[in-house]
Amino acid sequence: MSTKDKIRVLLIEDSAFMRILLSDYLKSDPEVELIAVGNNGKDGFEKTKMHRPDVVVTDMVMPDFDGLYGIKNIMKECPTPIIVLSSLDKTNPQIFDALKAGALEFVDKPKSDIQGTFKGGGYELLNLIKSFADIDDITQKSANLLEVTHQHTFSSQLEYDIIAIGASTGGPGATESIITRLPGNLAIPVVIAQHMPPRFLVSYAERLDKLTPLRVKIPNAGEELKPGYVYVAPGNTNTRVMIQAGKPIFRFTSKKYKEFNEPSVDCLFESVGDAYGKKAIGVILTGMGRDGTLGLKRIKSLGGRVISQDEASAVVYGMPKSAYDAGVVDQIVKLRDIPGYIVSCL
Repeated sequence: MSTKDKIRVLLIEDSAFMRILLSDYLKSDPEVELIAVGNNGKDGFEKTKMHRPDVVVTDMVMPDFDGLYGIKNIMKECPTPIIVLSSLDKTNPQIFDALKAGALEFVDKPKSDIQGTFKGGGYELLNLIKSFADIDDITQKSANLLEVTHQHTFSSQLEYDIIAIGASTGGPGATESIITRLPGNLAIPVVIAQHMPPRFLVSYAERLDKLTPLRVKIPNAGEELKPGYVYVAPGNTNTRVMIQAGKPIFRFTSKKYKEFNEPSVDCLFESVGDAYGKKAIGVILTGMGRDGTLGLKRIKSLGGRVISQDEASAVVYGMPKSAYDAGVVDQIVKLRDIPGYIVSCL
């Protein structure tokens, strides 16, 4: 592979030790070229403007100018796919501030056995770099959202009894924009499967709970689904909804799915289809891959409604495109219009 064909990566990291390890790790792949290194957010921003890399990999916590400074300025002046390396605690809101500012994804920074982690086959940074290298339009797509409507007059007999949402890359911001703009008196439950490490799903649910009058939480096994609640599937298992004694409850399963696991969108969607049939709404949002298509087929086949985010507003159009190509989408909707469309269906 010639140099011009390689994926050009810029690294922003203040630790000299970690810079050496990450540099060696990136250089170990013949498809990747490390073109420059910044030692804080401002330096990384300036070098991004200068070198125009295909992908930026940045630490978050750095002296003087942190990763969030770099992300905000890069996305404002020279939008580039950004991957965040995070060692932040799960309760730290900075990671979601980074995603909201335009970062595409984040991976945990190894805390122990660092060299072994980088040399092993399980570290996903290189795979993410390759996935994001071909994204052409990386401008932020969550702007110009409609105003929040916290109350709505619902009919006593609703057409649907549950909303199921699935998302991956770019999903935290997209899902947040939907949940925070649903009526606070929503008369049915919402379930979400978002691809994200377990420790961040906990803080993501806590963040959403503060931003909406709806109750947002991670469900427990055997917990009954209630109207006005938003349930975020945990990241250490696959989540199912089932009917027990006439009531919908959560169950967790070790069953593995082809596209993605823990949490699997297919697993959640299939079970929602089985439990609710024609009374289910499935919503597939931005993300890489095909997770969710299999589950949406179940919802569609049982008479439920399937909504897909449109390509223009999706950070990565993989999951919505897969569902569309499979012929299971009833309506393609812009991100800003999804909350209103969902309410109109009820």
